[in-house]
Amino acid sequence: MKIIQLLPWADWFALGFFIVVWATYALFAKHWSDGQTSILALTNRYRHLWMLQTTARDPRMLDGIITQSLSATPSFFCSTTILILGGLFALLGTTDKAAELVREIPFAEQTPTLVFEFKILVLVVIFVYAFFRFSWSMRQYTFVSLLIGSMPSAKDFAQGLADPVVFANRAASMTGLAAETFNGGLRAYYFSFATMGWFFSPLIFVLATMLVAAVLYTREFRSDVVHLLQE
Repeated sequence: MKIIQLLPWADWFALGFFIVVWATYALFAKHWSDGQTSILALTNRYRHLWMLQTTARDPRMLDGIITQSLSATPSFFCSTTILILGGLFALLGTTDKAAELVREIPFAEQTPTLVFEFKILVLVVIFVYAFFRFSWSMRQYTFVSLLIGSMPSAKDFAQGLADPVVFANRAASMTGLAAETFNGGLRAYYFSFATMGWFFSPLIFVLATMLVAAVLYTREFRSDVVHLLQE
């Protein structure tokens, strides 16, 4: 393929480094959060407490409102991602002008138009991935509503006709999955900013990737929100 010949080895290294860092951080955040002080692990405890209270609440109108509010955020990002994808495809039609604009930046490396288009396609892949994550998160929140709606009444739980812990655990786990899926889409947005550095040089791409990973780690494991949730 022509793109393989045109793209320098430094760019291939930067792209490979980007993929490895993203995949490694995603695995790290998923497994390290189990039993650790991460935002996901701490908020999962509150989700469990919420669902335990749901089993004792009747009617459960408040829980439906909360679930609808939670699903609104991935819905917003899903719509925004579609707009971004439309903008990226529109940019593919004017790559000559966009590439010329980047070439005028003093510290930006000169790249052929085909390489510039390839970098845009990488951004397209990232946002397509984000779209699927956000849309799946929306679907999972509908499952949360289904689980809440199918719970026995608070009276049945009080009489011992059903185990509230079983229903609460199932609903809380589904809510946690929806939040984790949304987090994956949001992480794609963060790393897309690192990809923008690739339009200037592979070195900036690598440095931006490391910076994004550091910011994500700080916010998910060392932020003030984490300390507040621990109290």
